[in-house]
Amino acid sequence: MPDQSSGRPDTPLLDHVTSPADLNGLSDAELRQLSDELRAETIWVVSQTGGHLGAGLGVVELTVALHHVFDAPKDKIIWDVSHQTYPHKILTGRRDRMMSLRQEGGLSGFTKRSESPFDPFGAGHSSTSISAALGFAVARDLNGECETGLGDAIAVIGDGAMSAGQAFEAMNNAGHLGKRLIVILNDNEMSIAPPVGAMSAYLSRLFAKQSVDGLDAAAKAAASLMPKDASEDLSTSAFGGKIFEELGFSYIGPIDGHDMDHLLPVLRVVKDSATGPTLIHVITKKGKGYPPAEQSRDAGHSRAKFNVATGEQRKERSNAPNYTKVFAETLTDMAAADDKICAITAAMPDGTGLDLFAAAHPDQCFDVGIAEQHAVTFAAGLAAGGMKPFCALYSTFLQRGYDQIIHDVAIQNLPVRFPIDRAGLVGADGATHAGAFDVAYLACLPNMVVMAAADEAELKHMVATAVSYHAGPIAFRYPRGEGQGVELPDTGETLEIGKGRVVSQGAQIALVSLGTRLGEVMTAAEALAAHGVTPTVVDARFVKPLDTSLILNLIANHEAMITIEEGSIGGFGSHVAQFLSEQRVFDGGFKFRSMILPDRYLDHGRPTDMYATAGLNAAAIEAKVLALLGQS
Repeated sequence: MPDQSSGRPDTPLLDHVTSPADLNGLSDAELRQLSDELRAETIWVVSQTGGHLGAGLGVVELTVALHHVFDAPKDKIIWDVSHQTYPHKILTGRRDRMMSLRQEGGLSGFTKRSESPFDPFGAGHSSTSISAALGFAVARDLNGECETGLGDAIAVIGDGAMSAGQAFEAMNNAGHLGKRLIVILNDNEMSIAPPVGAMSAYLSRLFAKQSVDGLDAAAKAAASLMPKDASEDLSTSAFGGKIFEELGFSYIGPIDGHDMDHLLPVLRVVKDSATGPTLIHVITKKGKGYPPAEQSRDAGHSRAKFNVATGEQRKERSNAPNYTKVFAETLTDMAAADDKICAITAAMPDGTGLDLFAAAHPDQCFDVGIAEQHAVTFAAGLAAGGMKPFCALYSTFLQRGYDQIIHDVAIQNLPVRFPIDRAGLVGADGATHAGAFDVAYLACLPNMVVMAAADEAELKHMVATAVSYHAGPIAFRYPRGEGQGVELPDTGETLEIGKGRVVSQGAQIALVSLGTRLGEVMTAAEALAAHGVTPTVVDARFVKPLDTSLILNLIANHEAMITIEEGSIGGFGSHVAQFLSEQRVFDGGFKFRSMILPDRYLDHGRPTDMYATAGLNAAAIEAKVLALLGQS
């Protein structure tokens, strides 16, 4: 039962729901009441834990309707991105664990197969749901085996995610195969930022054909399209939607996604009568039912803990500038003096800081929507056309454009600049958003320069370096969150390509850090003094090209070396080891170790705890040094 003393809402119906099966006996009126209670509960939970808010509020009624009409977990409800699934988690037996949301050992902020049988497919990135749902549908028809059974496959995908190529690749294949598959297009005119592109405009035109007052007629019209003859079911749309019909889908909509009188009849008829691929176009509002979310620019997309009455967030006071803001302000300032600088984001202007750049230089900033592959090749075209493009993507999202990085950028040696945000472990968003692999997948490419900022001042220098570099592609990575608190220069300086820096001179062992683990390395070096060890500390700056002269100098003057980085195997340490091997350094017994992220996916938690688990904090570095020197 809710604790009313804590401000938790009264939820008499929801209190009796422990699984979707408990919705079966509820009347339509009770389902509406349940939706109201579920929305209030979702708001309260996120106010206590922080997390994604607006997307979940926008699908409350849809979540209730889907779990009432369909038989999960046999029927597979697959949520695209899945940051909108807090209401789904509450209904599927996880309500008592919601206070652990996005915390170490707690519930994930996304769907996760290992967490619940009601999460048939994990997510975190966009535009994958239709592909996965089609896989389930084909497996069903081929008599595949699944512990929870195989029934209907339902993909819930937003209009922002629908702009990505994979969604249309999946729909094209689904239309060709003709399998029974249900796609719910959740059209809220928002992804994280307002959607862009022709697809968004097309969906808006469809919606404009029918007034809100006429949506009841729309639902009835959709239902009237279901004749008893199953071979003719769903053959005509309620309102156009020709692009989906041409892909082989029966189209129904748009219908009001917040009105059970519209949702329930359509879902029931589709459940009973659909034979092939069917798309239901549902209009929702991100942040629905909570005015502070509805009125905010991002519709309450992601929130720290907040006051429910006012919506005011309880953010901790920052002690240093945010890395993202340092990047954005530096690039914005430099673009004021260089009109060839332009910036590209893939539906993440706020997250990448490019909203600041766009405000100052609107004609030089491009939000291409959730389309990372296009973003990379678009940037390549801009570079070939004489511009200085900065393709700003999170590390985990840049993975989606990897073929384009190789084929369209690196092979042609085009000077595309890649600012890589969210490098390393990102905390509450967990494995799907961790920037673990970018060093490994970029530094292996010919022509590519790869840098990593140790602090916010170094980041400023790397932005300036990227602006002035024209010999080919160049990337620089930096983490989420606030910097180290170092003094920022007024302007960034151009770094010499492939040259690191000695931070403190010592003896016996060299600690070569790449990226923001440098602070932990310095802390470890101070602790080592108590053991009579004074290491040399180096900030590598560059993964590629390696500062080979610095490395050889360190080898000549030390008996051991440890590299430290916030990335996977195959990264900086691997490049150093390869170089040392070619130089036959190991033949003489030189001691070398590398400290990297463990070879497993790390679940969500506080970054400090996650780095401790990964063995990349000061204590672990100190222990590694003592062990290597035989003093453990």
